[in-house]
Amino acid sequence: MGNVYQPTLKSGQKCAVWWISYYANGRRIKESTQSEKKSDATQLLKLREGTVAKGEPVMPRQDRVTYETCRTALEEHYRAKKSRDITEFLRRVKHLDTFFAGRRVASITQDDVDQYSNLRYRHHIQPGTVRRELGSLTKMLRLAYKTHKLARLPLLEKPEEGKPRSGFFELEQYQAVRRHLPEDLQVAISLSYTLGWRMQSEVLVLERRQLDLTAGTVRLDPGSTKNDEGRIVYLPPELITLLTAQEARVKTLEKRLGQACSIATTS
Repeated sequence: MGNVYQPTLKSGQKCAVWWISYYANGRRIKESTQSEKKSDATQLLKLREGTVAKGEPVMPRQDRVTYETCRTALEEHYRAKKSRDITEFLRRVKHLDTFFAGRRVASITQDDVDQYSNLRYRHHIQPGTVRRELGSLTKMLRLAYKTHKLARLPLLEKPEEGKPRSGFFELEQYQAVRRHLPEDLQVAISLSYTLGWRMQSEVLVLERRQLDLTAGTVRLDPGSTKNDEGRIVYLPPELITLLTAQEARVKTLEKRLGQACSIATTS
C-alpha cells in the first residue's frame, strides 16, 4: 500500500515538497514528486501503482532526469565494476560536463550532438577523439535506459573514426626534424603537423592576406583543399605565436620584393 507524505527535516519542520512511497517487485521505493501540492503527489502515486499492477517497469519522471544524474550513475557503475580507467573516463567527459550541464537527458537530440561535435572541431579536436567523448554520452543514456530512467533510448550518430593514415611522423620524429630546419620552415612544418595540412598545396601557398591573427584564424581559399571547398581554421595559441613572428618577417620581404609572398617561407 502506497502513501504520500512530507518528510521531516533536521530542523523538525516538514519538507514543503511532497514525496510518495510504494512497493515494486517487493521493494519499497521512495520518490520525490518535486511538487508542493498534495494533489500532484496523489496523482503520481496512482500512476506508479497502476504501472506496478500492470507489471511494467517503474520510470522516474523522464523530464526531470538530468545529464548529471546519468553521468554520476555511469561513473559509479565503472567504479563498482572496475571495468574502466576512471581517470580516462573523467578526461573524456570533461567537455561533455560543460556542454550538457543542467540538461534533461530526454531533451538531448542529434542536433545537440552535432553542435557539440562542431564546437570541438573549432578547437582542433580530431573526429576520433570527439567520437570517443560522445561514446561516453551514449553509454550514460544506455545505462539510464537499462535502469529504467529512460523510456526509450535515443539513436544518436557519432562522427566517423576516420581511416588510419600511413607515412606520418610520430611526435618525437617530428620534433627531431623540426629542430634542424630554418626558422621559417619550422613554421611551415608546425602548420602542416598540427593542422594535418598538405605541405605543397595547402601550407606553402598560404599568403599573409589569409591570416587574421587578431581572430586567431587562417583561411584556405576555395580550390586549394582536397574537396575544393574553402575552410576557416581556428589556430591554437602556439601557432598564433609562431605566425605572429613569421608575419613580421614576411612583411619585410614583401616590401623588399614589392609583391605578396607565402606566409610559410621567407627564403
